[in-house]
Amino acid sequence: MANHGYLPRDGKRITAWQIVKGLRECYGLTTGFSIFLSYVTWIVLRKVGPVDLYEIGKHNAVEHDASLVHHDTPAGETYAPIEIDRELLDEFVKEARTEVEVDVPSSDPEKTKKEKLSLLTIADVGRARVRREKQSPPLSKFHAEIARGEVAIILGVWETKTKEVTGTRMDWLKLWLGEERLPEGWRPTKQVGMFETMKRAKGIKLASEAVRREEGATPEQ
Repeated sequence: MANHGYLPRDGKRITAWQIVKGLRECYGLTTGFSIFLSYVTWIVLRKVGPVDLYEIGKHNAVEHDASLVHHDTPAGETYAPIEIDRELLDEFVKEARTEVEVDVPSSDPEKTKKEKLSLLTIADVGRARVRREKQSPPLSKFHAEIARGEVAIILGVWETKTKEVTGTRMDWLKLWLGEERLPEGWRPTKQVGMFETMKRAKGIKLASEAVRREEGATPEQ
């Protein structure tokens, strides 16, 4: 959000309310959901006043191991790595196995054209979470919920529906994760709330459990 001016670009002395406004304006989260996410973060960090953005990356506060695109935090380090691991990003991109055709505007306002897109589905995210969690230290139930919830939010923000499948555009997701910027010209056109996000997160959990059963592993409790 700082890269697009929704938060101070220097990442300094950010208030919980600035995060609330940023989540609403940048991603279209509802006010209630934005307040919940922001103030719970401050509670977990044990903060009252402003924080610098790097503090939100304190390891095992809201930050966690088994990130889809970051290395795990090395032993003894207080803050998580911020660099994107390109190999992890590429592995995540490969999880999007559904290709669809969608109508997009053309230069002629009376017409549309077809464009092929790769969509990331809830099942894909479930598979990706299992893969990363096998490579990392065990997550607590709290951090496992956060890990699922993070992706569940963006699945809602960029939700794309066809007659056959619902997912999220992987080209946009790759841009957002890999370059930390939003798609050119994109603005939120709908609100994303807490309860629909919880429903998606539960879907990711069920998808992960199905993968673990297929692999003969014990499903998460």
